[in-house]
Amino acid sequence: MSPTAFPAGPEHGHVTFLGAGPGDPGLLTLRAVEALANADVLVAEHEVLDVVRVHARQGVSVVTTDADPASDPVPGTGTPQLTVVDGVSTTAGVPAVRDAAHLVMEAARGGRRVVRAVSGDPGLDTYAAEEMLACAAAGVPFEVVPGVAAAVGVPAYAGVPLRDAHGADVRFVDARTASDRCWTEVGASDGTVVVSTTLDSVAAAAGELVSAGRKPDTPMTVTVAGTTTRQRTWTATLGTVAQTLKQAKALPSPEGGRPVIAVVGERSAAAQREQLSWFESKPLFGWKVLVPRTKEQAASLSDQLRSYGAVPHEVPTIAVEPPRTPQQMERAVKGLVTGRYEWIAFTSVNAVKAVREKFEEYGLDARAFAGIKVAAVGEQTAKALVAFGVKPDLVPSGEQSAAGLLEDWPPYDPVFDPIDRVFLPRADIATETLVAGLIELGWEVDDVTAYRTVRASPPPAETREAIKGGGFDAVLFTSSSTVRNLVGIAGKPHNVTVIACIGPATAKTAEEHGLRVDVMAPEPSVHKLAEALADFGLRRRTAALEAGDPVTRPSERRPGARRRRTTT
Repeated sequence: MSPTAFPAGPEHGHVTFLGAGPGDPGLLTLRAVEALANADVLVAEHEVLDVVRVHARQGVSVVTTDADPASDPVPGTGTPQLTVVDGVSTTAGVPAVRDAAHLVMEAARGGRRVVRAVSGDPGLDTYAAEEMLACAAAGVPFEVVPGVAAAVGVPAYAGVPLRDAHGADVRFVDARTASDRCWTEVGASDGTVVVSTTLDSVAAAAGELVSAGRKPDTPMTVTVAGTTTRQRTWTATLGTVAQTLKQAKALPSPEGGRPVIAVVGERSAAAQREQLSWFESKPLFGWKVLVPRTKEQAASLSDQLRSYGAVPHEVPTIAVEPPRTPQQMERAVKGLVTGRYEWIAFTSVNAVKAVREKFEEYGLDARAFAGIKVAAVGEQTAKALVAFGVKPDLVPSGEQSAAGLLEDWPPYDPVFDPIDRVFLPRADIATETLVAGLIELGWEVDDVTAYRTVRASPPPAETREAIKGGGFDAVLFTSSSTVRNLVGIAGKPHNVTVIACIGPATAKTAEEHGLRVDVMAPEPSVHKLAEALADFGLRRRTAALEAGDPVTRPSERRPGARRRRTTT
């Protein structure tokens, strides 16, 4: 690839060597996010691509690196091979340059801002060190943005502090490249040893430490997929780790080469892990939760589920389309401009979007709301209005629903309200609660269909199979329509899947479709629904521990296992 393969940019390019951390996207530093947002070219290791790409700007050229298995008998020692993932701003497909260092330098020489992202910390990455030296030799300016090293971050997420009040010595060993001398030195020490190895080599590393002088009963923890919701940690000793992993069916494994972090030492807190395991003990840790809503609708709900350790999977069950007859909406928008309304009430993000699109069609902007009071049914709708340039005058102080909005809505007062009319743009299937309540308060309402909701297209076959086959641990139903539409486009969730409903009406619809409802929100709020599911997961986890049983996810139950009905 020549420098001209990248579009012209600043006179002087620049390279940022960036550490993406051990896996959790939340461990990216603020400086890393800033660098990614300004990158013209992103060269990322395959395992961190999803972590960093979400922060890159639109139009960035994305290239991923991966070691060639044929020339990489020991992981991390082969030559990274390059693959263009998104070449929207390049003129060619796969680059002619297969070496990451040359690609980075040529892009920078072409005036581009290049981010080279590696897992963990770039100061501990062999490839990054070589590429830094190449940039220095070629006079290419660069900077280093440190990241959380796996050897430090993974034990923290496993609840294994590396140093206690006694200040024990801590040694770090990469078992894949460690020499006999290295093993002898760490074996002679009585401090904590953090070993970077692979799942199929843990027992061998333990044997090396015993041979070097460590006692076979020395405590040891082994963590795989650290800092991610796939994380799993085993507690053993140097002498029993092979048997422990075998009993857990973690070894042998088709994925035996997966990297792991093992912590060895008398003071490595293996005995304290039960109290310190904050990450894996989250109430929904590792649960795959189906959220039948669009990404826009599910954003805050998915963030809440992640805070409980869950892995949300968003599946739209409805699609939004324009009204069949647009004249009513057109008249209402013109009425906004001519002063026909005192209030406009938005009951969804989709309503905001529909009005905004109609404004843009007429060449209007947020200034057309001057003199009109604006109400939003909840925080997400309010955020959509603010993004439009409109600060709502009324957002419910209590329940975020039509009922909550009516609780705070002022009655019509002919002395203070020059106009008695409210514009209510909403869906074609919306309930009449708000309209009836506003009329009762003395207002005239123009109830206008701003958009239609239709059943969405079926999700991918893989998702449909997971829904029907028990691949999801739970599903959150936020309305009766989400129940009907999900069953219609994807099939009925498996009987091991925990069914959570936002209220009695939704629960009734679920039961009519043959689903057993396990969780119900104490009040009609998506966030209360997520809280209720987390409470369910916590009780389930506590019951397993008290019974001395392993903590499992619902999807890990035996096929056909009977479920007890538990409603909250």
